[in-house]
Amino acid sequence: MNPLVPALVAGLLVLAPTPKPGGNTTIEGTERGNERGITLVNSGIVLKGDVKGGKSDGYRVKRPCWYEPGLDADEMLKFQTDPRTQFARIKADDKSFDRFVQQFKDKKGQPGRWWTPAYDTNDPQGAACWADLEQFIFVPPDTTPPSGITFEQLAEIARAALTVPEPVIKLNPDVKSYVNLPTFVWLDNPGDSQRSVTATLPGVMSATVIATRENITISPGTTEDRAKVVQDGCGQVGTPYVKGAQFTCGVQYLRASIDQPREVYELTVSSTWPVQVAERVVPFQFAPVEVSATRDVPVGEVQSNVRNP
Repeated sequence: MNPLVPALVAGLLVLAPTPKPGGNTTIEGTERGNERGITLVNSGIVLKGDVKGGKSDGYRVKRPCWYEPGLDADEMLKFQTDPRTQFARIKADDKSFDRFVQQFKDKKGQPGRWWTPAYDTNDPQGAACWADLEQFIFVPPDTTPPSGITFEQLAEIARAALTVPEPVIKLNPDVKSYVNLPTFVWLDNPGDSQRSVTATLPGVMSATVIATRENITISPGTTEDRAKVVQDGCGQVGTPYVKGAQFTCGVQYLRASIDQPREVYELTVSSTWPVQVAERVVPFQFAPVEVSATRDVPVGEVQSNVRNP
């Protein structure tokens, strides 16, 4: 396996040593708000793509532990009897070590591979799920054991690692708006409109998920009698203000915000990213990634802009 295995922690790609068969790998991570990403322990899965530079929505794989194929019978026996890697186990108890290694001697020369368990330590049930699995199981060629990793689960892992750009709202007027004055809304530096992550189990299989941004939606932070939302022309990123531009994306506030909490309206822009599995017809779908941002909009009143009922 690759000597470095990526683990996604809070949307950041962190390199951790490849766990040896049956070993225990501890990967330190931090959380950022409600984003916890996915942290793979004792896994050979490689994550590539848009696993950083954006926001995770906290997606969880359905089963937080699984078996992964590893060494063949002879390679595993060689590893488990190597005094350089097993010195502590051998020194601790010779008889116990002999009993432990007998399972690998029994499979010497047989076709197949040893499968070992891995899990997502960020999932609250991950460690408990992993503890219920056998440390080693020997599986014949072209066979997947119960709880063995599947393409669907690999795609779920890619989905959990996926991040998308968090909206950064731009307004015009920017500091303060006024009653009946159009407030243009758009996204600042919105980034690419497509994001993807590929999860690969080297030499076995690979799954790619692709998210594509849909049109943004605007919530003015108040009721219809206080604000008129115009968003038919917003598209994926809104309409930046230019002098003389037609007002096709934004909010026209109809009443001042002085009577609101903190004397502002809380305008929210949401971005939805439907997710698909690439290059494969599969019987499962993923919920879209949904991210949003909020801006305070103080709305004043200029007598010439106010229409008497």
